[in-house]
Amino acid sequence: MNPIGLISMQFARPFTAAHFPLFSRMKQLGYDFVELLVPEPGELDLAAARAALAEAGLGVVLAARVNLDRNLSSGEDVRHRAGIDYLRYAADCAASLGADIVGGPLTGNPLVFAGRPPAPVAEEERLARKARCVAGLRAAGDHAAAAGVTLAVEPLNRFESDVLCTTRQAIELLDAVDHPAVRLMLDTFHMHMEEASIPEAIRLAGARVVHFQANENHRGFPGTGATDWVAVGRALHEIGYAGPISLEPFRRNDDRFGVPLAQWRAPHEDESDRLAASAAFIRAHLTLTDYRR
Repeated sequence: MNPIGLISMQFARPFTAAHFPLFSRMKQLGYDFVELLVPEPGELDLAAARAALAEAGLGVVLAARVNLDRNLSSGEDVRHRAGIDYLRYAADCAASLGADIVGGPLTGNPLVFAGRPPAPVAEEERLARKARCVAGLRAAGDHAAAAGVTLAVEPLNRFESDVLCTTRQAIELLDAVDHPAVRLMLDTFHMHMEEASIPEAIRLAGARVVHFQANENHRGFPGTGATDWVAVGRALHEIGYAGPISLEPFRRNDDRFGVPLAQWRAPHEDESDRLAASAAFIRAHLTLTDYRR
């Protein structure tokens, strides 16, 4: 059965040593691992975090935090190189924590959260961006492989990236990178916006997928939105996916006019019952969609 995990942002951002007691709580709620944001230097004692994870019996994967200053897609050499260095750093953090996957929008070029609007790109620049991403992922992939870590590239929706938005685009990129330590991560939240069919996109990705995020179209708790989880579960079984599945249900229940839904907000109430139900919901769908009689 696929290990089921929960993003650390469900509780806190940044996630520090003060939050280590939450590891055992996640385990009690039915989660097998936590998806931690790659800590900034000095933000987290990695040895202490690894010990706390082990004590709670919780696994870990990492989620990268790129920005315009560490950006594989950038035409500015200093920012491009910083993007490579950051992925190397992320892989080292993963190895120190006992994680073997670093996922996220590794290609860089963030949009809305960087305050940068999309703009038309000339064909020459489009190809140059691809070449920079390929070169950067190969270089970072060599370092990650030596550390025993896989980099999982995530397509984002059109409002969060202007270089990598669909599964087909990701496949084109990964085929060009052609590195065993550089694979694919899919997130159903983004797929709702950019894929004609989430199950077909999963089948297209096939064995390239090493990390999967099971999120509702509105980032609420699984089962409360429009996602066809039966179809998703069947597609994952068809490609033989046995890797980690993490949940990010951090849209808080606040539909007042003018509340910015895209902004992360800390929990304002105990969500334990819904978090436990979410893990059980995804686990049940994975089990039942593989029941073939």
